[in-house]
Amino acid sequence: MAEVKKKDRGLWFREMRSELKKVVWPNKQTVTKNTGTVLLCSLIIGACIWIFDFAAISLVQFILKMFSA
Repeated sequence: MAEVKKKDRGLWFREMRSELKKVVWPNKQTVTKNTGTVLLCSLIIGACIWIFDFAAISLVQFILKMFSA
């Protein structure tokens, strides 16, 4: 039983290696461009969340001041 698992594992590694040889890896320019896009989108989404959070907190504080006075 242990020999069968060992053979399966070896087969799995051989198949994985052959599949990785088929992968078309991106060049440096593509990686840089994609990284910049991800960072820009992250900043935009972060800014939107920050603005929404600020507006929600301001609204809650306004409502609390209105009813507590």
